[in-house]
Amino acid sequence: MTSIDVGAALLRVCLGLTMAAHGYGKLFRGGRIPGTARWFDSIGMRPGLLQAWLAVTTEVGAGILFALGLLTPFAAAAFVSLMLVAAWTVHREHGFFIAGNGWEYNLVLAVGAVAVAVGGAGRLSVDWAVFGSDILTGWAGFVVSAVLGVGAATALLGACYRPREKAMS
Repeated sequence: MTSIDVGAALLRVCLGLTMAAHGYGKLFRGGRIPGTARWFDSIGMRPGLLQAWLAVTTEVGAGILFALGLLTPFAAAAFVSLMLVAAWTVHREHGFFIAGNGWEYNLVLAVGAVAVAVGGAGRLSVDWAVFGSDILTGWAGFVVSAVLGVGAATALLGACYRPREKAMS
């Protein structure tokens, strides 16, 4: 085990548990699934109830997989997809900085996940324990995490994003 393995584990656990907590909040806090479904409908992600469940299961599932370092490039692809959809539907009109509701946070989670997929989950991961090494690292990790993630987000937005027309002033 090297310091790079420890660094990868710290990053994986931090990002993964952050994503899982985000999904947990949709499930158990605030408006829960019904409130989350109404919110998804309000931003144009339809049908809202399906989007709420997709978001919760993907955020919790991918977050836990990523934190554990299990199927890491695929969990990273889910991060990219989730964050791209969030950035496009909620944050893009607000600029970069999160303090103004911008897409800064989305970028950090997505790029952090891709970086781990490219470099590998490390020896302190379930991938390493099960497969004896990292899986699909380097360019393969990039393609799986970034290209699959962007493709999934594009498909979801194309199929389900139907924002209401804004009234002309």
